[in-house]
Amino acid sequence: MNQNKLPADPLALILGILALVMGVAGCCCYGITAIIPLAMSIIGLVMTNKSLREFGENPEAFDPQSRSNVNTARIINIIAIVLNGLVVLVALAALAFYGTLVSSAIFDGIQNGNFEEDDYYYESEYETTIEPESSENWDDDTYIIEEEEVDSVEVETL
Repeated sequence: MNQNKLPADPLALILGILALVMGVAGCCCYGITAIIPLAMSIIGLVMTNKSLREFGENPEAFDPQSRSNVNTARIINIIAIVLNGLVVLVALAALAFYGTLVSSAIFDGIQNGNFEEDDYYYESEYETTIEPESSENWDDDTYIIEEEEVDSVEVETL
């Protein structure tokens, strides 16, 4: 008898293995790249299901070794879907968590009214004044920087 390979025999296995490898590598990139291997493994799973359905309809026309390969590819693609799905969900949860923190910090800044000026550049613990070393060396470019401590409590507000 002339027994053929199933249509998804080599391709579904390759897609599953690539999806696993790219999914593990995607964990290092904070899950952003896990969407591509997730799509690859879904495509591989759909292909294996179609091929196994064809084998079920006409088992004499196909090689049993090809069915074994497609079944292995199906298992690998299911594992890749679960792994990459978890990585995508964790990445989305982390993005939502950090987005909530940033948006709440911005909202608090707007509520407090200090959203127009940057505190790091305009408010300082010390004011600096530049005075020349002596009146004799006025033309020199050497200056002494004296730091005066600024009182942070205003009496009028109390």
